[in-house]
Parts: sequence; structure tokens; C-alpha cells
Amino acid sequence: MLLNRFRNEDICSTTNIKNKNILLFIMKKFGLICLISLFIGCNGIAQKKEKTKHFKVSKTEAEWKAQLSDLQYYVMREEGTERAFSSPLDKNFEKGVYVCSACETPLFKSENKFNSGTGWPSFDQEIKGNVEYTSTGNSYFGQEEHCAVCGGHLGHVFNDGPRETTGKRHCINGVALKFIPKNE
Repeated sequence: MLLNRFRNEDICSTTNIKNKNILLFIMKKFGLICLISLFIGCNGIAQKKEKTKHFKVSKTEAEWKAQLSDLQYYVMREEGTERAFSSPLDKNFEKGVYVCSACETPLFKSENKFNSGTGWPSFDQEIKGNVEYTSTGNSYFGQEEHCAVCGGHLGHVFNDGPRETTGKRHCINGVALKFIPKNE
């Protein structure tokens, strides 16, 4: 349709055959580039995340949806993020253990929690062996953290934590955690 318009306008008159051919050539190449870009953008590596790892606690997506709240499912199974300052666990400094809200695996101890001011519960270290990390990440977005037992997405770890301890800040979604007080 666009080509027909150009064919009928003065810009593509018989005296400008050379310009017309150049214009058609450019439009065809541009269209081809757009199609290739669309194909790559929709089928790129980032869109093909493989979730082939099998975890000790493994459920179907329907089972996870039945067990978790909508927000927990969004954060833990779809790798979303809860709104900052929305979790009561951000300001919880009681003694105890923070466990995975999906499988109750112990993830963080209260003595490693600190107020980072970010609006999410933050810890300077995890309970070793119970948290896994993605191989990708950067200083801005951090490195993703997942429960090593069920694969639930927890949050991200950054290198801007307390220097006097580990220098790490595990910035965790509160809905991914359940707090168990020390006396229980």
C-alpha cells in the first residue's frame, strides 16, 4: 500500500526512476531488517529460560497456585518483585529464623538481618547450602537468589551490604519468607 502511494506520486515520476529504485531498495531492506528484529526479539535467548533443574520439593504449576497466594506465586514462581515497604518482615527484628514460605527450608537467621533502608528484608548472609544463585547478574540488578530446595525465587544479592561483615546485601521479598520466632 505504501509502495503504491509512492508509485503514484510525483516523487517517483519517470524522470526520477533512479530515485524510485533507490527508495524501493531501502524500503525492502528496512522491512527485512524489521522482520528479522521481530523474530529475534520474540525468540531470543532471554525468552527461553530453561527450568529443567529438578528440586527436592517439586510441584506442578497448578499445585503451586493452589498453595501460594497470588502475590507469592507471582514472586516465587514468576520471579516478580513485591512493592517496597509492603512487607511487615522488613521491620521485624525479633530473634528467630526466616524460612521459605513455599517449603519451609531455613534460609536466613535473624542475627544476619539488618535495616538496609530499601524496603525489603535484608540479610548479610544466607544459611549455607539452602540458597542458590543464578550465574547472571550485575551491580544494578544484583544476582538472583532461589530456594535450593523448591526453586522459589527469593530476591537478589548485591555487593553493597555491611562492610564489617560480608559486604553482601541479600534483598529478599517478604512474601517469599515466613518468620519462625526462636521460642517456637
